[in-house]
Amino acid sequence: MKKLAPLLLLLVIGLLSGAVFAQTPTPAPAFKRTIYKTDKLDFGSGGTLEITGAPVGSIRVEAAAANEIEISATIEVHAQNEADLAKLAEVTGFVLEESLGRTGIISTGTHDKKFVKQFGKKFPRTALGMPFRIDYVIKVPRYCDLIVDGGRGDLSISGVDGVIRVNYLESDATIDLVGGSLTATVGKGNIDVSIPSRSWRGRFAEVQLASGTMDVKLPAGLNAEVDGTILRTGKIENTFADLKPRARKGEFTEKLIAAKSGAGGIALKFTVGDGTLRLSRFGGTE
Repeated sequence: MKKLAPLLLLLVIGLLSGAVFAQTPTPAPAFKRTIYKTDKLDFGSGGTLEITGAPVGSIRVEAAAANEIEISATIEVHAQNEADLAKLAEVTGFVLEESLGRTGIISTGTHDKKFVKQFGKKFPRTALGMPFRIDYVIKVPRYCDLIVDGGRGDLSISGVDGVIRVNYLESDATIDLVGGSLTATVGKGNIDVSIPSRSWRGRFAEVQLASGTMDVKLPAGLNAEVDGTILRTGKIENTFADLKPRARKGEFTEKLIAAKSGAGGIALKFTVGDGTLRLSRFGGTE
């Protein structure tokens, strides 16, 4: 797995940076409109929610007590004239895909050429490539699985106990783990991952960042196998005193940590291509 990790990181970043998240550069638009869209639907605990974000925009996912999904979206569109602005307001937003045990929130806009074709050949060419963003606040049941794909924008996940998978092109991401598992890949930015409790009921966590700073906060007394890796340039800054080398004669370096905390057990893997990996105690200094 260690040999596959760098290849997987580069592959996912390549896919994220493709045409699906492309917005063609255009002259600065003269008109702007902000639209607010909400929706709510029943969603039982244990289901899977898949979120496909816009090329630009933030996603905040919060656990709530109700067995439902509540979506609040702030949509901002720009255009060179009022007519184009009205057309862009029609196509920019999100649609829902619902099936048994699985719901998808799919962002729509001019980045999705197939979706735009549904509006016919009369869609103004001058509106194509105009910048837009969609910012989401989504409330979900505590026990559910999440799949989040995003372009550029902040990401926040808190209170969710389930299988979490994240792919983001560029983000300042904050993920607070309460259970389940985490697999996350971010191309550029900053990631803050926290495990607040030593009794964390998680199965594993694997977080990869191509370029930027990753802050990992671990609780005192955690039982885990912790691997930290810098693939190219940068260093590991470790102030978490509970970490000890797994090998009897092993040593920590600025590029690699193979450690055990407490009795070991849960696998936690953190990889940075170029940048800084910080390991510290949750709640403050040692």
